Amino acid sequence: MRTMMRSLVVCFLMIIVILLSIPQVHAQDLSTYRNFSFGMTVADLSKQIDQKPANAAVLHERPALIQELTWWPPQPYGSLRPAEPVDQLLFSFYNGALYRMLVTYENSATKGLTDEDMIRVISAKYGLATRPVAAVVNFPMNPSYKATEKVIARWEDSQYSLNLFRSYGDTFAIVMFTKQLDAQAGVSIAESVKLDQEEAPQKEAARVKKNAEDSEVERQKNITTLRP
Repeated sequence: MRTMMRSLVVCFLMIIVILLSIPQVHAQDLSTYRNFSFGMTVADLSKQIDQKPANAAVLHERPALIQELTWWPPQPYGSLRPAEPVDQLLFSFYNGALYRMLVTYENSATKGLTDEDMIRVISAKYGLATRPVAAVVNFPMNPSYKATEKVIARWEDSQYSLNLFRSYGDTFAIVMFTKQLDAQAGVSIAESVKLDQEEAPQKEAARVKKNAEDSEVERQKNITTLRP
């Protein structure tokens, strides 16, 4: 009995040693892309890319503040091939906090690469990917993309999601976001659009009235100053 127990213990220890010796693939930190981290303020991110916070475009102001800031990474002068494979980064902010990053790659930097090539490159940094069937990502306020784009591969955990897709055929792009803030931003954007639509007739009437009043002021001024 003791011999059997001793053998079982030895076998168990050997299994542990074997498992520990096998290289483990862990998901990497999905809260960052290069030196950019979700939750960064507009001011901190603007400083990092050498821009002014005022450059951030205000898309919606209610019920939450939605802003976007675009950055084109500089390329070395005179290079035939882009040393920087990223063509453009679009940063989205929810009440001043970075919640979404859209990365568009330079076509010549990814020319000839297959979907599997891109998945392998990204997986080297972010771990194993999934290939969800019929999965899409939404772009509720970006006219440069379709309302939804088909996902090629996805990396995610309980808090963050990174999605690889092709835009307009051959251009590779990834969009990554914090799940909680992205959902809140989506609700806020929809509510803002709804409010704008409801108030559009009133705003248009006010605009027409103001234009008429301004025209009348200008008319009266010209009547008194015009010399025949």
